[in-house]
Amino acid sequence: MTEPMSGEPNLSEPGPIAVLIVAGPTASGKSALALRLARDWGGEIVNADALQVYADLAILTARPGPQALKDVPHHLYGVVDGAEAWSTGRWLRAARAVLADIHRRGRLAIVTGGTGLYLRALTEGLADIPPIPEAIRAAARGELDADGEVRVRARLAQFDPAAAQRIAAGDRQRLTRALEVWRATGRAWSDWLADGAAGLPAGSWSAVAIEPPRAELYAACDARAARMLDQGAAAEVSRLLARDLPPQSPILKAVGVRAISAHLAGALSLDEALDAMRRDTRHYAKRQLTWLRGQCPDWPRVSSPEAFTGASPLRRAP
Repeated sequence: MTEPMSGEPNLSEPGPIAVLIVAGPTASGKSALALRLARDWGGEIVNADALQVYADLAILTARPGPQALKDVPHHLYGVVDGAEAWSTGRWLRAARAVLADIHRRGRLAIVTGGTGLYLRALTEGLADIPPIPEAIRAAARGELDADGEVRVRARLAQFDPAAAQRIAAGDRQRLTRALEVWRATGRAWSDWLADGAAGLPAGSWSAVAIEPPRAELYAACDARAARMLDQGAAAEVSRLLARDLPPQSPILKAVGVRAISAHLAGALSLDEALDAMRRDTRHYAKRQLTWLRGQCPDWPRVSSPEAFTGASPLRRAP
């Protein structure tokens, strides 16, 4: 195992699982599940949503409310001004520092959010790897299914011995990742990662993904859009637009900003803006589901926050 980078939790094998990831599409209830688990287990919540880091759109990005923030510690919510542009790398550096502090205090960190690039950077590391064609990804998964872990690991050792040695037994996700990166780029995954930042060590984290039935998810998306307008999302967007930020600012890409902006400009009625928000939210949720199924197929699934039960994964060393 490589030495952790500065600010990275020093988690070794064997040891306590210190990070639980709660993933899922927008409106799936992942924030509610993270809050329940943090209350029950004495955990702290770390944001992995690229837009909830910004201070400007608390309503439109569904940032946790005052009571949730009072009940348990929350980190990396509303900490960035809308004029800034945070990259995945900046989030990862900030998240590592937070996780290191939580781990030093012997607490469970519950990382939750729907930004897939953040979750992949945290678990797999961050490197400038080109996008992998889906056909190659599917072939790598099929190769592991057909040949088994032992044979695939031996094959991997021929072109990426570091990955073959470091990837823990049973870690199908990283085995297929190493295989697909080599197939697509002709370069070892370990070499790509050596140029960037390493992910959390195997055995230091666990994950659960919420995947509600599609009809229930879309109904929740529709209800969320209406609730946001009732809570003052239009006034929030109006204040943001008054700042006259550059059009490429990430904060302006938040779902709902375009529809509400059109309404404020007189191009859409309020009902039309709501319809557009509902449509855009459903489309966003669908993209998130597709990403989770493609990138994290081995993560345990539940259909709702209530369906997740079990004891805290934080195993304290004797």
